[in-house]
Amino acid sequence: MNVEELREYCLNKKGATEDFPFDEETLVFKVMGKIFALVPLEKIPLQVNLKCDPGLAFEQREKYETVQPGYHMNKKHWNTVIIDGSVRRNLILQWIDHSYDLVVKGLSTKQKEELRRI
Repeated sequence: MNVEELREYCLNKKGATEDFPFDEETLVFKVMGKIFALVPLEKIPLQVNLKCDPGLAFEQREKYETVQPGYHMNKKHWNTVIIDGSVRRNLILQWIDHSYDLVVKGLSTKQKEELRRI
């Protein structure tokens, strides 16, 4: 998986947007203004920070060497995934879905209604 594939997948999520709110090297994907993925473009190999259920986050870190506590994020709720080919592409896409779904679940009722109308 490369950054273009990751970007396209994230932007195909309902209501997803991208921007660079922190600096010119960190691509951020949001849904209704809430972050669900961050990609530090200067990192090689490619990395992505994803929100994760705390129990699942720990399991992923134990099982995969390339999954680490979220860099510059709440380590309980975020993982950094190093995309070096050691984790199947489909699994990374599932983790992006999980991150997106967690963020959507935490939206206000008004935001959820706005998202439904998109």
